[in-house]
Amino acid sequence: MSSHRRSTSSLSSYSRNKSIDNGGHSELARKSLSLQQSMGLTGERTFMRLRLSKALTVPETTSVYDTCQRMAARRLDAVLITDSNKLLCGILTDKDIATKVIAKELNLEETPVSKVMTRNPIFVLSDSLAVEALQKMVKGKFRHLPVVENGEVVALLDIAKCLYDAIARMERAAEKGKAIAAAVEGVEKSWGSSASVAGHNNFIDALRERIFKPSLATILSEHSK
Repeated sequence: MSSHRRSTSSLSSYSRNKSIDNGGHSELARKSLSLQQSMGLTGERTFMRLRLSKALTVPETTSVYDTCQRMAARRLDAVLITDSNKLLCGILTDKDIATKVIAKELNLEETPVSKVMTRNPIFVLSDSLAVEALQKMVKGKFRHLPVVENGEVVALLDIAKCLYDAIARMERAAEKGKAIAAAVEGVEKSWGSSASVAGHNNFIDALRERIFKPSLATILSEHSK
C-alpha cells in the first residue's frame, strides 16, 4: 500500500511538473509572438500604416507637357492616368518620358499621355500588406505601384518607401533586442537545473534565434498569426 501511494505521488508530481513545463513553454511562445507583433516582425503591416501621400492623377487627354509641369512642381517621377470615369487606366514614369517621348522626338504639347503611358498597370488594394507590394515590384521589375481603395486611386507606392519601412523595422528590432535579451537571461536563471534542463535550453536557443537573429525572409515575408 505504501509503495502504491509513493508511486501515485510520484506520478502526480511528474504530471504537475510536466504541466508547469508545458505552461511555461506556451506562455513564452505567446509572449514571443506578442513581442514580434509589437516589433513589426510578422509582416502584418498594411499601407495605411505607411502614411502614403495622395497620388497625382491626370486625365488621359492631358498633354505630356502639362503632365511634366505638374510632376516637376511636386518633384515626382511618376503620375497616374485616369479615364473619363476617373478610374485608373495607366501610369506615366520618368522612364516612359525618356524612352517614349524624348527619344522619339515627340511634340510634348501635342502628345496626350494616353499615347505614351503604360496601360493597365498592376495595382494593390489599400488593405494589402506592404510586403506583398514589395514582392510584386521586385517580381515585375518596376518601381511604382498604384494603391486603390473602393475603385479609386488613393496613393502611388514607391519601392524605396517599402524598403525604407523594412529597414526601419529591422533597426527597431535590433534596438529592442538588448532589452529582451535580459528578459530571456532571467528566464534561463529562474529555470536553473532540472531533469528537463536540456529541453529548456533547446527552447531558449530556438527563441533566441527567432527574436534576435531574424533573417530578411522572416522580417519581409513572414505571416505568423
